[in-house]
Amino acid sequence: MTTNDDSAPKWQGIHHLAMITPDMDETVRFYCGVLGMPLVATLRAGPMRHYFFELGPGNTIAFFEDPRAETFTKPAGLMTRTDLQFDHLSFALPTEADLKSLIERLENANCDITTIVDHEIIRSVYFHDNNGIALEASYWTVPIEELGFKPEDKDLFADPEPVQAVNELKNGSLTYIPETKFASFP
Repeated sequence: MTTNDDSAPKWQGIHHLAMITPDMDETVRFYCGVLGMPLVATLRAGPMRHYFFELGPGNTIAFFEDPRAETFTKPAGLMTRTDLQFDHLSFALPTEADLKSLIERLENANCDITTIVDHEIIRSVYFHDNNGIALEASYWTVPIEELGFKPEDKDLFADPEPVQAVNELKNGSLTYIPETKFASFP
């Protein structure tokens, strides 16, 4: 492969970072209320919530809710050897054709890869890097210009039982936002 490889995927940045939270309501309050990020999608797969917050055009941070997940803080700027609250990294591609081209490249390199997964608002494939890091490549099935807080859009806001903070956002404001604190140095 060369640096001028015309068959290389047309990467567009980070599609989404996939994180884990034990409390989606508090997460909505922090990311919308504290950081001011728009909530752009609320998905539900069985009992699991999967919410997306927009970082910039087409770039999101997503959270899976798992009430069993343990949270922790660490001293700022220090490495930790404990488990992290991270699930996978998703890279953005512009179209389904680009995703299929990537699939071909991964298959040609003998990399394990899933079939295309239809998440309704995105379609993606999953694979690992050489370090075992879980990766995903995704493209939006809705124009990214249409993302925004639109709870009336049933494709984007598909969670039939959203957390209380989503209902408060529909009414115009959050009743409270959570505080966060650094852990103390050892």
